[in-house]
Amino acid sequence: MANRLPIRFLAVEKITFAYILFTTILILSVMGRLANPLELVGLRLMIAVTIFILAYFNSLRHWWVVKLARYAFVGALLSFWYPDTYEINRALINHDYLLAGWEQMIFGCQPALLFRQAIPQHWFSELVNMGYFAYYPIILGSSLYFFFFGKKHFEHFFFVVLCSFYIYYIIYILFPTAGPQYYFPAIGLENVHAGIFPEVGRYFNYHSTLNETANNSGIFFKMVEHTQQVGERPTAAFPSSHVGISTLILLLIWRKRRYRLLAAIIPFYICLVMATVYIEAHYLIDVIAGLITAGLFYYLSNVLFVYFNKRYHGLMEHAEFFEKRKPYWKTKSIE
Repeated sequence: MANRLPIRFLAVEKITFAYILFTTILILSVMGRLANPLELVGLRLMIAVTIFILAYFNSLRHWWVVKLARYAFVGALLSFWYPDTYEINRALINHDYLLAGWEQMIFGCQPALLFRQAIPQHWFSELVNMGYFAYYPIILGSSLYFFFFGKKHFEHFFFVVLCSFYIYYIIYILFPTAGPQYYFPAIGLENVHAGIFPEVGRYFNYHSTLNETANNSGIFFKMVEHTQQVGERPTAAFPSSHVGISTLILLLIWRKRRYRLLAAIIPFYICLVMATVYIEAHYLIDVIAGLITAGLFYYLSNVLFVYFNKRYHGLMEHAEFFEKRKPYWKTKSIE
């Protein structure tokens, strides 16, 4: 026990605590309209306790694999936080009618409806679906790359990506949108072609099934469709986090001067951006908003990274509560 260090929470853990607190307050504010508010709060408590346990164990055993596990845990939680946005925003009014209306006003049509019709060829469908599916390997692969080959940049890279995800998820909760693949079937294509976009209120509180598309051929098409059937919810259309996060990752890689990695990802990125509209997951306006917010969230996350990396911050290192000694953040033995 002599080698035990005070518990030090990572910046990504601190921002996760902040997200847990913020969403818990939101859940409690609308809990009368939620089916399982206590379960949502309970899961957040379990997540917070797990983060604390991992941090405590890391103070006892200073192994790199334990530190990797801490990052992996908060990163893996993204697969929970995404559908969780639907569990909260389903209690609020849907806003797809605004997005579809803005789309019609700006472009005079619905690009999400016309893109696939304009290029229905199998090869193009597979190309863009490959790009859409590459979203997950891009996030995981670039994170692992910096952890093993760019350690001095990893903490910043991972924080900026995770923090940006949290900001997107907060927007999705407060501004519920489902995207064309959910909204168009809900209002009927006859209304879409006529430029009529009615409000659907809390329709998606009771209808969350994604309809299967007619075209069921192609390896990457099936991979994307299976992923959506399992993990997709009528949420998170505006802005497109697929576009925003992938753009953000390219920006980070460019700023870290990893040009070969950048060159390897760009072809998949281009296909991914096209795919968001092609498969009707997003309106074109969502893509534009994703590009804009990528830059905004990059700078905001940089500011928060400095703030959450301060040694003296909110949740103090627990040893300082019980031991009279020089504050740990002022010592020279900090990692």
